[in-house]
Amino acid sequence: MKPTWRNALLWALPAIVVGIFIWQSTMTPMANSNGGAAARNAASTRMTYGRFLEYLDNGRVKSVDIYDNGRTAVVEATDPELESRVQRLRVDLPGVAPELMTRLNKPNIALDVHPAQNNGAVWGLLGNLLFPVLLLAGLFLLFRRSNNMPGGPGQAMNFGKSKARFQMEAKTGVMFDDVAGIEEAKEELQEVVTFLKQPEKFTAVGARIPKGAMLVGPPGTGKTLLAKAIAGEAGVPFFSISGSEFVEMFVGVGASRVRDLFKKAKENSPCIIFIDEIDAVGRQRGAGIGGGNDEREQTLNQLLTEMDGFEGNSGIIIIAATNRVDVLDQALLRPGRFDRQVMVDVPDIKGRLEVLQVHARDKKLADEISLDAIARRTPGFSGADLANLLNEAAILTARRRKEAVTIAEIDDAVDRVVAGMEGTPLVDSKSKRLIAYHEIGHAIVGTLIKDHDPVQKVTLVPRGQAQGLTWFVPSEDQGLISRAQIKARITGALGGRAAEEAVFGDAEVTTGAGGDLQQVAGMARQMVTRYGMSDLGPLSLESQQGEVFLGRDWTTRSEYSEEIAARIDAQVRQIVEHCYDDARQIMRDHREVIDRLVDLLVERETIDGDELRQIVSEYADVPEKEQLQRI
Repeated sequence: MKPTWRNALLWALPAIVVGIFIWQSTMTPMANSNGGAAARNAASTRMTYGRFLEYLDNGRVKSVDIYDNGRTAVVEATDPELESRVQRLRVDLPGVAPELMTRLNKPNIALDVHPAQNNGAVWGLLGNLLFPVLLLAGLFLLFRRSNNMPGGPGQAMNFGKSKARFQMEAKTGVMFDDVAGIEEAKEELQEVVTFLKQPEKFTAVGARIPKGAMLVGPPGTGKTLLAKAIAGEAGVPFFSISGSEFVEMFVGVGASRVRDLFKKAKENSPCIIFIDEIDAVGRQRGAGIGGGNDEREQTLNQLLTEMDGFEGNSGIIIIAATNRVDVLDQALLRPGRFDRQVMVDVPDIKGRLEVLQVHARDKKLADEISLDAIARRTPGFSGADLANLLNEAAILTARRRKEAVTIAEIDDAVDRVVAGMEGTPLVDSKSKRLIAYHEIGHAIVGTLIKDHDPVQKVTLVPRGQAQGLTWFVPSEDQGLISRAQIKARITGALGGRAAEEAVFGDAEVTTGAGGDLQQVAGMARQMVTRYGMSDLGPLSLESQQGEVFLGRDWTTRSEYSEEIAARIDAQVRQIVEHCYDDARQIMRDHREVIDRLVDLLVERETIDGDELRQIVSEYADVPEKEQLQRI
């Protein structure tokens, strides 16, 4: 931190400079007219020069004191109205003319001329020297301050330097034990650690370690944490930089930073260079707005050159992370650069349990909490999601002034992470009952269809944009989904609209099913155009690709005729209508249990999945499903 006196001086400099100007402008006439100032203080009454000459002619002037090089005079004269009274008057003279001096040089007039103190030149010289000295001192302090501030003006002189942060002692503070849920990726990268520790094992047999490893996976899966763990295990310097830090508005800055980064790495080898979000600089060349000559592509070209320029077994390992490997330039992925692609995906149930165990080390959990049950309840959660889940539960525990995290906090934390913050429940009204019928419609269909995921709970407590929610949790991680499961999900999504229609009639259906219908249309169309699950046969007519500029997925259609397009639309409509008929039939057959569940939901606002299945089993046969283990 900078000393406080420097900051005070930096802010005081402008005030000092302004004060110098004002002081110089006022001191010069004062220094040259000290006598004039005294005369003004002694004689405040002014007299015109013509009146002064009349007093001379009439013999009323007794004494004259001349100041300011003959520009000011203090006159003592008798009062015309009272001869015994003497006045002290000030007169501005046009100058000391010889004629005036002759008229003043009389025996009855006491004349005195006071010489001026000429210090103006000295003060002027000091003022002229002081201003540039203060200006140079201020600029010096400004540059000293900005050079030590990241991103400050002084950094303009170093814009070509790399911003990589490296730790010479490799104190990343992260080891492989701190990384859980991605065991396959850890095993894949264990060779990198072994090479950095014992390179002779590879060189003895003529093996060459891969120069680079590309960590590919969704956000929050632990790619950056894994790179830090490699450096921590190997005990080597760790250079970390984001891909966006290479690219600037100045042409050539990114390439210069790449050169500087690799120069530092060679000076500290063996080491690890970690480039996070490499897709910011490594996108496919020739697709940018600037053609093939923009700043990003120049930076990428320099990066490719530096990676190719390494000597064999130089001890520099490059690890990059991205969740958009589909947009990367193919030159980056060829052997000799990023030789390996390591998939870092969301963890399975075993991985989620390991992640929860890591993040639960510093959390105080109640004895009734089962991490295995939480892992079963959170399919699709990444490592970052699970860490956030336990942190939210701990925050709720502190807010409620409890000593340990309980089931209630875990349950609320899961809901908050998935659906958002809890809102204020609706008062008992027609709208509340309509929402209750809508949610019970989803739950009834999901319970009575065998291939549907089991219901976890139904609630009327608003979260996010939803006024009510029905939670379905798969009993196991589903990498592959069957046709029957997709149709069951479509039917379940249509259960809310079917319940509204069955209870309130066609005229009373609401917009609450808008999101459900979008999901239904998407699933039905994918069945027809991507998975070949329709009467059109096993054809893939559309595919999902990554858009280069906007960074989002979009669907592109293959070349097919208008006739095929019409048949696709017909097949999508046929699937949706068939599923909707099934949902409406379930509503008609089980109206009694629906009304009972709605009354219970309106009263209690939340129904647990086990209780819901127990009530439904009193009215219908509930298909056996693998029941979700309770927390």
